Amino acid sequence: MPHAIRFHQPGGPEVLKWEEVAVGDPGPNEARVRHHAVGLNFIDIYHRTGAYPLPMPSGIGLEGAGVVEAVGAGVKDLKAGDRVAYAGGPVGAYAEVRLIPADRLVKLPDALSFEQGAAMMLQGMTAQYLLRRTYRVQPGDTLLIHAAAGGVGLIVCQWAKALGATVIGTVGSDEKAALAKAHGCDHPIVYTREKFAERVKEITGGAGVPVVYDSIGKDTFMDSLSCLHPLGMMVLFGAASGPVPPFDLGLLAKMGSLFITRPTLFTYTAKRADLLQMSGELFDAVVSGKVKIEVNQTYALMDAGRAQADLEARRTTGSTVLLP
Repeated sequence: MPHAIRFHQPGGPEVLKWEEVAVGDPGPNEARVRHHAVGLNFIDIYHRTGAYPLPMPSGIGLEGAGVVEAVGAGVKDLKAGDRVAYAGGPVGAYAEVRLIPADRLVKLPDALSFEQGAAMMLQGMTAQYLLRRTYRVQPGDTLLIHAAAGGVGLIVCQWAKALGATVIGTVGSDEKAALAKAHGCDHPIVYTREKFAERVKEITGGAGVPVVYDSIGKDTFMDSLSCLHPLGMMVLFGAASGPVPPFDLGLLAKMGSLFITRPTLFTYTAKRADLLQMSGELFDAVVSGKVKIEVNQTYALMDAGRAQADLEARRTTGSTVLLP
């Protein structure tokens, strides 16, 4: 029987168990996929800890790439043998083999490896909606991206640079600053010794930026708002440091009629037409060389707990994949 990572109660990495699972034939509009690589993402930690509760017991993981083994009735645009990738659920990607709704799968171009596919879908499509839909970056814009040396951050830096933007990014060390700079970040800020809001004002001559992309949450939120120029857009797309406490919306008026949004990939990809458009634009950016997907860590799938612990402790850079 195939194996999968499952957990029976929320907790630390130790709750993740390598278990045998029964995977039957696909039902109507389903496909059975044998994974060649599985993506690791911060949302997996939110699921494991119960910050985003799941019914127990549960599988885990939202991103993978592999080969279709079989399709159910009603599936017309996929067949056995197709190379595919996906991101966004339903949960259960930490598995050797799984069933998944076929309309969540996209064909993976031959020019891309399974490891790239598993590493790029969730983070890459997140970068796509951030830069092209939530706030559509224009040539000449200056933007701030937190965690610039992380998986989403490195993609945003490269893609924004290709769009003609100036990129300011926060990082936790000189090593991560060098990594971000090598991927298009014009002004890396080491937040452990510099106040990023002050540096943003210095870099922009006091003007501020039109958009901040913030996946950190509680620790950076108020200072991120102060980086915006009037009518600027605060895009909160994660909470690595914890959720943002309630705050007075009147502050948005006082700080310059600011906008704020809390987007998710799942909303942006809910319609299959949007999923295909977004993934297609991402694949084009990677195949063309504008964006390079950095798989900087690999772990055996059965070692998912150790991989999550390293991600949580910020010991990783770029993307991480789990190999069945």
